[in-house]
Amino acid sequence: MRIGIDVGGTNTDAVLMDGMEVLSSTKTPTTANVTDGITAALRTIIADSGLDVAKLDAVMIGTTHFTNAVVERRRLQPTACIRLGLPATACLPPLVDWPGDLADVLGRHTYLAHGGHEFDGREISPFDPDEIRRIAEDIKQNGVNAIAISSVFSPVNAAFEEKAAEVVKQVMPEANITLSSTIGRIGLLERENAAIMNACLRELAMKTVSGFKAALAAMNISAPFFISQNDGTLMNADFAADHPVLTFASGPTNSMRGAAFLSGLKDAIVVDVGGTTTDIGVLQQGFPRVAAMAVNIGGVRTNFRMPDTLSIGLGGGSIIATDPVRVGPQSVGYELTSKARVFGGEVLTTTDIAVAAGQAKIGDRDRVSGLDSGLVTSVQDRIEEMVNVSVDRMKTSATPVPVIVVGGGSILIQREIEGTSEMVKPHHYAVANAIGAAIAQVGGETDKVFSLAEMGRDEALAQAKQEATDRAVSAGADADTVEIVDVEEVPLAYLPGNATRIMVKAVGDLVGG
Repeated sequence: MRIGIDVGGTNTDAVLMDGMEVLSSTKTPTTANVTDGITAALRTIIADSGLDVAKLDAVMIGTTHFTNAVVERRRLQPTACIRLGLPATACLPPLVDWPGDLADVLGRHTYLAHGGHEFDGREISPFDPDEIRRIAEDIKQNGVNAIAISSVFSPVNAAFEEKAAEVVKQVMPEANITLSSTIGRIGLLERENAAIMNACLRELAMKTVSGFKAALAAMNISAPFFISQNDGTLMNADFAADHPVLTFASGPTNSMRGAAFLSGLKDAIVVDVGGTTTDIGVLQQGFPRVAAMAVNIGGVRTNFRMPDTLSIGLGGGSIIATDPVRVGPQSVGYELTSKARVFGGEVLTTTDIAVAAGQAKIGDRDRVSGLDSGLVTSVQDRIEEMVNVSVDRMKTSATPVPVIVVGGGSILIQREIEGTSEMVKPHHYAVANAIGAAIAQVGGETDKVFSLAEMGRDEALAQAKQEATDRAVSAGADADTVEIVDVEEVPLAYLPGNATRIMVKAVGDLVGG
């Protein structure tokens, strides 16, 4: 048996599953201290089902904490970036494409050093340990403990990043170091950005994972727990603490996987309405469609694997402005049950509109009975327009497709969505995200450029597949169950040596699962 938990900005959802059967589910408000919210959800699940926690095989948790931290510019650690590549790359230093306010929060501690490789593994310039030592001493003097190290074409050869990390550790034994080769894909700036973002979040990630562990310990749960990542697969807790950026899109991904499971549809559009945002994504063969371009997180371009989703400021806690009528993007978030009018508060939210329109029976309807009917209709029209436009943006053709509506805020969507063949709201729709977490497998991937003039294609493929498999196993997969589910080869005609970019994804079942 498994428990799946999704910690959103507004609600914490939890489900208990025995195989593919949902035994119990709950939705509780997220708390400022995430531990309390998870503990409350677990306590409800265990009480409702009479579960013997000793029979649990695993607990899976999805969270939006790290995404929210970047977007809100809060709880981020000052971070230094060391790039190995001189004399190349000097014209575009680290953080060059970051929003000014976010770069200021991190402190703008950037350093360029010699090193780096060409695509085929040849050195751009020799590695200089004394140069790195001087940089590390300056970082230490500035009181910065989080460090991102990037090197040109490090996915091809990560040796210089690893050597630089060893030197930095000699100067700063307690340094929190992220290597770009373990985070991003080919593409220097995007990969470096992902590494910097990961480094600035690792302190928060360690605290968050410790909070998750404390919540499980408080309920006497000793089963291993895993955290959802961007592509719908899982990683063990310690791996997640080291790689928090890999969780950025876990919320929408879990919802789409859960929607596919609950509805039985493998190809559809998913509209997931939460308390703060609505996320729209596309299912292809039961998995989220992957974004083809670099993904923008909080104004920063990154290039790790992410689902192709569109988020809009529409949720159950979205604040309504009346003159003129406007829905969101501000939200009362997890304070919905104290600030919305139907719960005794003074803030007019979309939930109040749904109750006034008779779409939902939540709280005290008498508190919104005096709302102007024209205002209620205008807000409903605006919500319909926002959803219709967003769904149309995610479609790749004019052909009507089914749409699956999930999430606790989906009470807001009662009218038909234009351009769709049917609207499905499956059983357990409100906790689809937690179900998506509970049914997930463990994955690993690699993205490298190989020179086929130096090795055969079969050897290059075998090497890439082995690396993806190793990463899946290190993330918690049973080695005997790992299989390769996606292989992509892209010949790079503009590079010499018959260069080919190979991307491989491996997936396996949980150890012991």
